Amino acid sequence: MKGCKYGTHRVLEPKGTLPQAAWRIDNTMRLYDNEILIDVDTLNIDAASFTQIKKEAKEDNAEIARIVQDIVEKRGKHHNPVTGSGGMFIGRVKAIGPDIASNINLRPGDRIASLVSLTLTPLLIEEILEIRKDQDQVRVKGQAILFESGIFAKLPDDMPPPLALAVLDVAGAPAQTARLVKPGDTVLVIGAGGKSGLLCLYEAQKRAGVTGKILGMGHSEASHNRIVESDLADHVFSLDATKPLEVYEKVSDLTSGRLADVTINCVNIPGTEMASIMATKDGGVVYFFSMATSFTAAALGAEGIGKDVNMIIGNGYTKGHAEIALSVLRESPILMKMFLERWAVS
Repeated sequence: MKGCKYGTHRVLEPKGTLPQAAWRIDNTMRLYDNEILIDVDTLNIDAASFTQIKKEAKEDNAEIARIVQDIVEKRGKHHNPVTGSGGMFIGRVKAIGPDIASNINLRPGDRIASLVSLTLTPLLIEEILEIRKDQDQVRVKGQAILFESGIFAKLPDDMPPPLALAVLDVAGAPAQTARLVKPGDTVLVIGAGGKSGLLCLYEAQKRAGVTGKILGMGHSEASHNRIVESDLADHVFSLDATKPLEVYEKVSDLTSGRLADVTINCVNIPGTEMASIMATKDGGVVYFFSMATSFTAAALGAEGIGKDVNMIIGNGYTKGHAEIALSVLRESPILMKMFLERWAVS
């Protein structure tokens, strides 16, 4: 039995939608002829989603596990109804549908990371084994389905799986940064002390070159310290990204009023749209990688202050994004060390 390559055969409600937009999908692990069945061991929850879940659970691990399990049981996928975001998984290939087995470079037993969101991935959790609050990861015993159109990456041999998962979860951000930043650009990275932020700092510095200027903005003391330790920003400062005037004034001061050519927003909380827009010069680019972004607030907010900036939605997929993100750690011993210590606890 063959299903739609985009997974519409799995949509239960509302009918006629794609799996990502659907409220509920079929997560029975009966394999269609053009699907891949995966034994899942780790979920990497999107930062915005995990932050919201931890807050709702008051940081209690048992309650976090209950919320995660409840979402999956109700929706057939990990699609946070509050943030609208999901995450990704790692696991081992169990079976490949006969219609696609000869067309993909994959065999049963291969360890892979999904590069499509959990918001569209049929997921069945049999048991939650561990909550890793500091890594935004949940160890599980479960299974998932990848559709024919789904993208994935084989886990590299030179990195522990939790590290590869942490990097691949945000792979779209550094790849998009590499595409957007030009030599000589002034680049502001908001949320620069997190996973995606640090990878973006590296690519921004690499692409802007010696004539560019990189501004790294964090919030907490730990985030600020990570940016400093990375040595990837010309200026490091800590501000609340929900206070746009303060951010605007600081960036204006650091750039002698010219503001940023490119702003990369990597935060995991809502309400940071206007800080990103105001800190960017007219004709500049704002890249909203954060899934906490309200694109209504961004569009109407820019209009409201008469700001002419190009705003890009943080598409998690950019061609070659997995290779670019993994190569950053291979090229940067400092980031490799930081990621191993902070996000790759086994």
